[in-house]
Amino acid sequence: MVEGSMTQGAGQEPVVRTATLRDFRVPPYAQTAVPPQAQVAPPSSVPPRTPGPNPPAPGASVPPAPAPPGLPHPGNAAVGDEQPEGYTPTERDLPVIRRGDTVQVQTVPEPAPASEDGLGPLFVVGDVHGYLSELLAALGEQGLIDADGNWAAGNARLWFLGDFTDRGPDGIGVIDLVMRLSAEAAAAGGYCKALMGNHELLLLGAKRFADTPVNSGAGTATFQAAWLLNGGQKTDMERLQDVHLQWMSRLDAVVEEDGHLLMHSDTTAYLDYGSTIEDVNDTITAILTRNDADECWDLFRKLTKRFAFRDEGGANAVRELMATYGGQRVVHGHSPIPYLLGEVGTEEGEDSSGPVVNGPHVYADGLAIAMDGGVTMAGKLLVVQLPLHD
Repeated sequence: MVEGSMTQGAGQEPVVRTATLRDFRVPPYAQTAVPPQAQVAPPSSVPPRTPGPNPPAPGASVPPAPAPPGLPHPGNAAVGDEQPEGYTPTERDLPVIRRGDTVQVQTVPEPAPASEDGLGPLFVVGDVHGYLSELLAALGEQGLIDADGNWAAGNARLWFLGDFTDRGPDGIGVIDLVMRLSAEAAAAGGYCKALMGNHELLLLGAKRFADTPVNSGAGTATFQAAWLLNGGQKTDMERLQDVHLQWMSRLDAVVEEDGHLLMHSDTTAYLDYGSTIEDVNDTITAILTRNDADECWDLFRKLTKRFAFRDEGGANAVRELMATYGGQRVVHGHSPIPYLLGEVGTEEGEDSSGPVVNGPHVYADGLAIAMDGGVTMAGKLLVVQLPLHD
């Protein structure tokens, strides 16, 4: 396993990416804080403007038939659950392939017509993790922004699936861009919205609670230690302002768009927070408003679960979510596509060949679409138009 700093120097060229095998560890098995290294971040290449609001989620769609009762979904791997001694999610869930092996994933989206209510085509963005340059390039390739980084897609609809910060060099620059595009898209008759990822919860917790001990269920943990262990960037924390905190704390967790149930994490843990989309979003907002460290930690822990849709019973887990919240397909980020396929590229030097991801991964009997292309491991930052034609 590569032993290296969990933080990247934002001024280095090329950017030093976080060690893959440590990316997905969270406390409780990190019980002491990892000291951050001093970094100097370059200014964001896209200056922030006055942020616009994140409008409410649209109405519900016709739900599919409920899943047959009694069928298991043994996924939702998570830290803090009952596990054998010595367990880590890396060891059980994230196997590593040999250097030079690749993962080939290809889907070719076709242009979608405008929706019945007159809104433009729907696009979704996978995990960004501070890679602002890659995000600008991907948005530009889809014609969503112009060469100056301004909204150029008219009445198109754009949803970010969460995880804007940590691991990459400019998480605050990413948030500033999304906030600005929200205002510009609304002025053009479209919209740009964002969902709550587990790293938003992590950054909020690190800022609010720092080294305050929380009840992790398996020993003492802190948000600060978890944030640092998961690629927290000192420069992001230094540039974090109240407007960023307020924006993150009001993000929705689940929405439905054109028959697509959008969420960050591939987990059924959302069911713990309500029987409707509105209930889930209201409950999570209320938890963050109450500002209780243990309650916020439990929320973070649950929404860090993953792989519920991947293995035996995975399709039934997707059906359970859609039977409750609507939609005909779940679209999520959180778990990088190479991990979902049980294959992980190495990062042991410049000659290491990273995973090849050319598009989203459709799985769970065609009911789930994974959107995290693994940009943190030299993969691809995915921006795709829905529906997919696969």
